[in-house]
Amino acid sequence: MLLAGRRQTEHRIRMSQQTTIRKLAELVNTPVEKLLEQLAEAGMPFSGPDQVVTSAEKIKLLGFLRRMHGKDSSAEEVAVPKKITLARRKVQELTVGGGRSKTTVAVEVRQKRTYVKPDAVAASRPGDAIDPLEAERLEALRKLEESRQRNLAEQQRLAELDRQRAEEAERKRREEEEARRRAEEEARRKAEEEERAKAAAAAPADGQEKPAQAARPAPRPAPPHRAAPERDDGRGSKPKRGSNVMVAGLDDDDTTSRFAGQLHLSAAERARRSSTRPGGRPKPRRQESRGSGVGGFERPTAPVVREVAIGDSITVADLAQKLAMKGSDVVKALFKMGVMATINQTIDHDTAVLVTEELGHKAVRAETDDAESELLASLEQVQGEPVPRPPVVTIMGHVDHGKTSLLDYIRRTKVASAEAGGITQHIGAYHVETPKGVISFLDTPGHAAFTSMRARGAKLTDIVVLVVAADDGVMPQTKEAIQHAKAAGVPIIVAINKIDKSDADPLRVKNELLAEEVVAEEFGGDTQMVAISAKTGQGIDDLLDAIILQAELLELKAVAEGRARGTVIESSLDKGRGPVATVLVQEGRLRKGDYMVCGVQYGRVRALFDETGGQPESAGPSIPVQVLGLSGVPDAGDDFVVVKDERLAKDVAQQREAKRRESRLVKQAGNRMEDIMAQMGQGEGQQVLNLVVKADVQGSVEALKQSLTALSNDLIRINVISSGVGGITESDANVAVTTKATIIGFNVRADASARRIIEANGVDLRYFSIIYDVIDQVKQVASGLLGKEIREEIIGIAEVREVFRSSKFGAVAGCMVVEGVVKRSKPIRVLRDNTVIFEGELESLRRFKENVDEVRSGMECGIGVKEYNDVKPGDQIECYERIEVQRTL
Repeated sequence: MLLAGRRQTEHRIRMSQQTTIRKLAELVNTPVEKLLEQLAEAGMPFSGPDQVVTSAEKIKLLGFLRRMHGKDSSAEEVAVPKKITLARRKVQELTVGGGRSKTTVAVEVRQKRTYVKPDAVAASRPGDAIDPLEAERLEALRKLEESRQRNLAEQQRLAELDRQRAEEAERKRREEEEARRRAEEEARRKAEEEERAKAAAAAPADGQEKPAQAARPAPRPAPPHRAAPERDDGRGSKPKRGSNVMVAGLDDDDTTSRFAGQLHLSAAERARRSSTRPGGRPKPRRQESRGSGVGGFERPTAPVVREVAIGDSITVADLAQKLAMKGSDVVKALFKMGVMATINQTIDHDTAVLVTEELGHKAVRAETDDAESELLASLEQVQGEPVPRPPVVTIMGHVDHGKTSLLDYIRRTKVASAEAGGITQHIGAYHVETPKGVISFLDTPGHAAFTSMRARGAKLTDIVVLVVAADDGVMPQTKEAIQHAKAAGVPIIVAINKIDKSDADPLRVKNELLAEEVVAEEFGGDTQMVAISAKTGQGIDDLLDAIILQAELLELKAVAEGRARGTVIESSLDKGRGPVATVLVQEGRLRKGDYMVCGVQYGRVRALFDETGGQPESAGPSIPVQVLGLSGVPDAGDDFVVVKDERLAKDVAQQREAKRRESRLVKQAGNRMEDIMAQMGQGEGQQVLNLVVKADVQGSVEALKQSLTALSNDLIRINVISSGVGGITESDANVAVTTKATIIGFNVRADASARRIIEANGVDLRYFSIIYDVIDQVKQVASGLLGKEIREEIIGIAEVREVFRSSKFGAVAGCMVVEGVVKRSKPIRVLRDNTVIFEGELESLRRFKENVDEVRSGMECGIGVKEYNDVKPGDQIECYERIEVQRTL
């Protein structure tokens, strides 16, 4: 089978290399007759312009033409090159230093690889003859590689030199700051020692002998700030209390008078008591002595710069605590940056880093050894040998082009008939054992609302089969599917369906695909296009051959054993089985009993189901299965991975849920002033339609939310306040009552308790099974909220030719109706020089002497304008009517 596929590939290549003389003449812009003459001169006579020219004949003609122009026409010049050179360029940034001296150096790495054919390599071995030109090219390549290595080494040396310079500058700055701090400390210490020495000299030491009374010198005069002590002079005068006369043996000086009655105390106690006033109040301390004692407060000499570890999000209060600042200061800084957040709100990492740097601190990424790190470490331990795996094929295309019918014919089942309205509303996953091998198919919806489903299918797949109806051609969703496939880098196989119809035109489809840069093989492109009929089965085998051939070229491989990993295709909530997830295993083997993490959900695999309802024991790579046992309904598109135990699965799921909650809080908080001003500028007249959306699967919920919110405009905003998978519950009904919302049930129903609340409160509940019915109904409801609009429509214009005076009607204008019809019951405007000068109504409308109700274009009439007599010739009388128009989206 592999040999047959390769032969088919070689045959297609040969066919694509052949062309006719007429097409070759158009390609080289030469007349057909001249090209035939040149072929005949080159020894290749042809009888007509529609004959086929092979590649060898083209090469022979090229050699003949080169010889005619005096050039060497060796076969080697036009042959296929013997080697291919691939050049790659990669630019990286290297950061050296830290703090303010941080330097970023751009490092550019260039790589060039040359792939040589085996015969060319054999020719270059020792002992063989070497082409001088080839040797010269090899020597040039070697010199280029040596130059690149030298440049890279020089760049690395310069980067290392810059880093050393930055470190040296940082070290010198720190030494200067340390020397300055030491000098200040030394000066402060010397000042403290001098003050202590002065205080010790002023107080006598304990146990010092006092000189005798007789030998003491004459008393010193009292200091100017003290009065002389009073003495007993024999005239009855008594000394004052507290003077040194009350204690014998003390000198009458200022030093001893301060310690009268305290000689039994030590020097330290006398110094402490002397620091209090006579009234018991302590003396005021000197201001300059603050901070000079041991253990006193020292004012910092430089701002304190802190390193703050910040995760993906953080509250303003936690950030203020890490910065050792008041919360109000951080809020003020955020307001200056344009972020309006309170102290309890959560801000994202980038905003937190900006405000931290704005406040003069340094922010670093918070690195924690969390459950995600443990999960990645456990996944790295699981390794195996890749083996070939089946291809995953996604069927894409426009709605009603026959995607599901094609898959239905391959599977021999009836799927499209079971879908509501005959269109696919979900992603279907199947693996089919065909005579060509096992193939896994993903069927995506073609409706415009399911854009995200098609994008998700393109990311999961190996090959995209683009179904295009031969009678309809390329449609909008066809173009969208091509864009998804190109964005995912997936090869495309075009299946031109419905060729059994009478108006089928496959050539038109191929020409239209050329505009989308999808070129068929017969047009010189690389896209296989197969004409099929999903109804009769025509061309189905050719399509399967094309799929198998493309899969062989891709060489698809995966690890077949070990812990499984993959992606969630679809998810739903079953009333009897609980959360059900349809997953596609991409690597490893998924077995019953495995513990798995799926987005923010986790659980143990209780059962596996295939597309036929069977229960396989395991599922390998490229096999879609349904999984039971998860803790909740995962989101479509989430990755799943099997872990070693339940503890790790639960920790990873809880951590992801916490991060998702923080991200949701970040979106709700921190509104910018520009956003608030933009909302204020929208005006207060915008209506809001609240919706509660419940659907059977996660993909439908996603599609409904995107489609409904896209209907919003300046007049009305459609807000999906709640959405989920499963039936309508009592909590959904309460949310709808609180917010006055409309409940939309897509393929689900409300339970008994929810119905009681809905009936009691008059909530609008609507059931749907087709997505475009939902969109149409929401448009009608929104249009009802918009109300009606009054529009004015001009129905006729009359030109004034002459003005007559009447005693009964005043000024009567003789007019000619030049456009439309003038009716007596409609309001009018009088225009002069295309400017409105009066608005009112007709008082009379006559034709000759009879009153008429209307006058049509091209007829003369007399018009009397009510309460207006200033009509002049040349004026125009415009007749209009007011109509009510329902506003729509």
